[in-house]
Amino acid sequence: MGSLGEEPQVTEDCMGLLKLLSNGTVLRSEGIDLITQQIPFKTHQTVLFKDSIYHKPNNLHLRLYKPISASNRTALPVVVFFHGGGFCFGSRSWHHFHNFCLTLASSLNALVVAPDYRLAPEHRLPAAFEDAEAALTWLRDQAVSGGVDHWFEGGTDVDFDRVFVVGDSSGGNMAHQLAVRFGSGSIELTPVRVRGYVLMGPFFGGEERTNSENGPSEALLNLDLLDKFWRLSLPKGATRDHPMANPFGPTSPTLELISIEPMLVIVGGSELLRDRAKEYAYKLKKMGEKKVDYIEFENEEHGFYSNNPSSEAAEQVLRTIGDFMNNLF
Repeated sequence: MGSLGEEPQVTEDCMGLLKLLSNGTVLRSEGIDLITQQIPFKTHQTVLFKDSIYHKPNNLHLRLYKPISASNRTALPVVVFFHGGGFCFGSRSWHHFHNFCLTLASSLNALVVAPDYRLAPEHRLPAAFEDAEAALTWLRDQAVSGGVDHWFEGGTDVDFDRVFVVGDSSGGNMAHQLAVRFGSGSIELTPVRVRGYVLMGPFFGGEERTNSENGPSEALLNLDLLDKFWRLSLPKGATRDHPMANPFGPTSPTLELISIEPMLVIVGGSELLRDRAKEYAYKLKKMGEKKVDYIEFENEEHGFYSNNPSSEAAEQVLRTIGDFMNNLF
């Protein structure tokens, strides 16, 4: 700690967009919002969207996306989407996340729920995981009450028995945490039933480097930035082997005896996080009766499905998620 009157020093500088000072002060630049606003904000003729609050004490909101179709007489499945951003950045209002959710709702013919969550370093982990649980609890409350939000009224338009959790990057880590937390059957969420989890480029870590982490940097991501995200988001003093970062770390609880719903792990072949996602999927698959599918998109980098949503690879991701959902019924 500095002497009395000494100016606080910058201890972490995340691309100039987020700075952590030695006295604990966090400075956020408005530049990140300006960057995300450069991406066109899309609307969709067949998808409605609106915002709603799901956790008043923490002032947390989510965005709902509902496809409208006169020919649709079946209840819509629910897709809960958790955005990425290294646990330090991101919002439902960021244009590329919003646009991706519009596409999810339209392509999957599903009601999409996209919650915000508290960000680090102001709120270090497990804050984001707690908020993810709160979002699913909010969804359960909609089912139990018959629709606090009028989009859920009567329960006839939404199939709470067909809920899927999709997580991008840090959101993929959150999807893992929820899968372990609620297990098979998601009894605590009844009548909501989570049927499967989709982890897209999940943000996992570890002290020992993988081959892909030691490989070349990506256009929008490098190893130094990943390490900064962990230093900013994990509990102070924790390493990348903390159970919240490394599901198979030396102090992580065993997943051997935990029963989980089916999982789909999607990753780009040129991602720094590729090997961690691959190891995660294959280790889980070896454990008991766990159903885990792993799909790698050659030459694609982190977030390719939302950064370039009109690409053939992004369209294939949507088809893959749709097949995963349909094959469970």
